[in-house]
Amino acid sequence: MDFAAVKKSSALHPKPAGLALQYGTAGFRTEAERLDHVMFRMGLLAVLRSRATASTIGVMVTASHNPEEDNGVKLIDPHGEMLHPLWEEYATQLANAEEQELQKVMTEICQKEAVDLHKDALVFIGRDTRPSSKKLSQSVIDGISVLGGQYHDYGLVTTPQLHYMVCCQNTQGQYGKATLEGYYQKLSKAFVELIKQANSSSSGDSQRHLKVDCANGIGALKLMEMERYFPKEVLIHLYNDGTKEKLNHLCGADYVKVHQKPPTGLDMKPNERCCSLDGDADRIVYYYKDTADHFHLIDGDKIATLISIFLKELLVKVEQTLKIAVIQTAYANGSSTRYLEEIMKVPVHCVKTGVKHLHHKAQEFDVGVYFEANGHGTVLFSKAAETKIRQLAKEEKDDERREAAKMLENTIDLINQTVGDAISDMLVIEAILALKGLTMQQWDAIYTDLPNRLLKVQVADRHLIDTTDAERHVVAPPGLQEKIDALVKKYKSSRAFVRPSGTEDIVRIYAEADKQENADALAHEVSLAVYHLAGGVGTPPQP
Repeated sequence: MDFAAVKKSSALHPKPAGLALQYGTAGFRTEAERLDHVMFRMGLLAVLRSRATASTIGVMVTASHNPEEDNGVKLIDPHGEMLHPLWEEYATQLANAEEQELQKVMTEICQKEAVDLHKDALVFIGRDTRPSSKKLSQSVIDGISVLGGQYHDYGLVTTPQLHYMVCCQNTQGQYGKATLEGYYQKLSKAFVELIKQANSSSSGDSQRHLKVDCANGIGALKLMEMERYFPKEVLIHLYNDGTKEKLNHLCGADYVKVHQKPPTGLDMKPNERCCSLDGDADRIVYYYKDTADHFHLIDGDKIATLISIFLKELLVKVEQTLKIAVIQTAYANGSSTRYLEEIMKVPVHCVKTGVKHLHHKAQEFDVGVYFEANGHGTVLFSKAAETKIRQLAKEEKDDERREAAKMLENTIDLINQTVGDAISDMLVIEAILALKGLTMQQWDAIYTDLPNRLLKVQVADRHLIDTTDAERHVVAPPGLQEKIDALVKKYKSSRAFVRPSGTEDIVRIYAEADKQENADALAHEVSLAVYHLAGGVGTPPQP
């Protein structure tokens, strides 16, 4: 490794003194002007990872739903999945190393991972629409180039599109063509087929209107490019397309979910279908207004339920013993869990918060559906399940079974299995609503959410709180779980849990109950218990 060249190049991307960052689920994220050195170093790391795995690695420059002034970066592993946890640690070490430690940290990574420095390295780069993203992706390129790596810069893409490209490249095109054109063609072909199957079975108005809030981000550009591939029955109207306002400002999936209200810049009429993407288009939520002008949010739990119902019905039709499961976190609404398990007879598994835990668990089943309540999620099909379904779609003699197998096959092709993808998820939802002839109200009425409340309490040290059972049970500090159990007993259909934040000294509290005032009261009482038993700071929580 030419350390003289690395040193010289690194000096052009100096690290601000005393800055320490942590690579988490979202990669690195902070104010854009503090990230130049991180980008350069992630270029270096991507080359080492590429050589260590003998595969193409992705580097995505984005801060997703954060404000426009922020930016961030995440690395994408060979199958389009998130970076391996061990390499997340390397990323943190490399980003935080002072100039004079850089060589030592890089040498240690190479030794631990037996990196062959003579191997070829290829890195795919993508970026979102933030003003800072172009310059920062150039810093990534500087890092790749100084280590002699090759790169392909896709320019402006959604995060899931880059995940898709990396997977296509490393499966030698088995997953698809590693181009935007290839992505649009694969998804739209499957979508057109499903809509055709819907039109043949339904009567009446086949025109389908959907209003999309694009968070003033990359989703707008990519949906505009994709529009010409859509069937004429589907009319997508784009709002917050980035031409006038700031990215994520008073709009986007995160804003709608947190504030439980429509985004600015989108005018809703009663019963219109609307959805919001987030800033890098890897999350989606749906919503509508009823005739009494009440806002109804359809979040990740209800999206997972709709997709699960659809897939379960098709699997029953093709009479295969394929196992389907839904993976949730403790934040999933209790009503959704009950509906899936008791009515649909679909097993539900609960895992720790974080996409990587959901994704990992979903890989254990023939068909694994996972969504976080915030609208980030996808469906994974095992290789065996996919092979079986494709075979049935081709060879099955019975018309109804073959038709069901074809629907499953098109669904496999429409879903981006590498990661949650707002555009792909949106098309899956649109196809299912068309095939089942469901209105927004009917979808919303599948089950009624239990009223819930999220709170947070500041503590002196979040590490004092330890949980088990997918974060649903506190094991430390002593006495806290017993107190929560006693409080929960006071309210009907209630549950509550607390978990430490992964990034700051706060404890997050979730409570649900039969009525909103009970959920609010329970959340408040639990927050007081946390404050008193887990080292709360500042004034005690107020109701």
